[in-house]
Amino acid sequence: MGRGKLEIKKIENKTNRQVTFSKRRNGIMKKAQELTVLCDAKVSLLMISSTHKLHHFLSPGVSLKKMYDEYQKIEGVDLWRKHWERMQEQQRKLLELNNILRTEISRRMGGDLEGLTLVELRGLQQEMEEAITEIRNRKYHVIKNQTGTTRKKVKNLEERHGDLLMDLEAKFRGAHFGIGDGEQRNYDVANVYGNDGAAANLFALSRHAH
Repeated sequence: MGRGKLEIKKIENKTNRQVTFSKRRNGIMKKAQELTVLCDAKVSLLMISSTHKLHHFLSPGVSLKKMYDEYQKIEGVDLWRKHWERMQEQQRKLLELNNILRTEISRRMGGDLEGLTLVELRGLQQEMEEAITEIRNRKYHVIKNQTGTTRKKVKNLEERHGDLLMDLEAKFRGAHFGIGDGEQRNYDVANVYGNDGAAANLFALSRHAH
C-alpha cells in the first residue's frame, strides 16, 4: 500500500516541526552539494529555523559576497545602494548633531556668541546659572558626605585610643609592675603628654628596664 500524500501546512507540534526541519534541511543540503559537484553550479543556500538558528551552504571556492556581486551583475540591480544611501543619511545627521553639540559647548565656554540675539543670550545665561546652582548643590552634598565619613573615622580612632589608654593603665596598676607613688606620678605625667600613647609606652619600656 502506497504512502499517503503529505498535506503541506504548518506543523503545530514543536517537536515534530523541529524533527521535520532537521530531516529536510539535511536533504536540501545534500541536493545543493550534488548540484555543485554534478553540474558545476555555484550554489548559495541560507536557512533560518523557527528557533532563529542559521544554516547555510556555499559551493567550494565561492563566498557570499561573490554570489551577491554575480547576482547583481546578472540581474542588473544594486542591492547595496539603498543601504548605502541610508548610511550616508545617518552619517549626515550625526555630523549635524556633532556640530550642534560643539557649538553648545563652545558657547558655554564664552565662544561663538556673535550670532546670538539678546533673547538667546539671556536664555544661555539662565542655563549657565542653573548649571552652576546644580554643580554647587552637588558639591555641598559631596562635602557633607565626606565630612560625615571623616567624623565617623575620627570618632572610631578616639574610641580606639581611649581603649588603648585604659589597657595601658590597667597593666601599669597591676601587681606585676608594682608601681610606687613616685612612679605613679611619672606615669600620670607621661599619660598627659602622650595623647597618642607614645610617652606612656616609653615609660613602660623604661619601667621594664629597671
